[in-house]
Amino acid sequence: MSHSDSYQAMLDAVQAFHDKHDFRNTGGEELTYRIALMAEELGEISSCVTKGKSKESLAEEVADLFILLIGTAIAADFDLREAFWKKMDALMKRESRMVDGRIRVSEFRDMK
Repeated sequence: MSHSDSYQAMLDAVQAFHDKHDFRNTGGEELTYRIALMAEELGEISSCVTKGKSKESLAEEVADLFILLIGTAIAADFDLREAFWKKMDALMKRESRMVDGRIRVSEFRDMK
């Protein structure tokens, strides 16, 4: 099955899923509930990595999280595409450091 890879097509698909199950009127768009679902998905992603599960299993769990993120933008009524590019622009201006042997990109605030 071929699908468009545009953000708008993905947003429309997630909106159709929300509409199909009437998430807006049945608690599916309640933000605290959505946070719990995202935490659950992060646990499943962690399990894939720590237990050496297949790339396909990891991809499925990351897709679940991505769908939840798009759905959270729908539920909270914000433009995720706009937020993404605003954040990427800010991230690209940040410096990186090695912290405990791993690269870290952050707004470092040195303690004085």
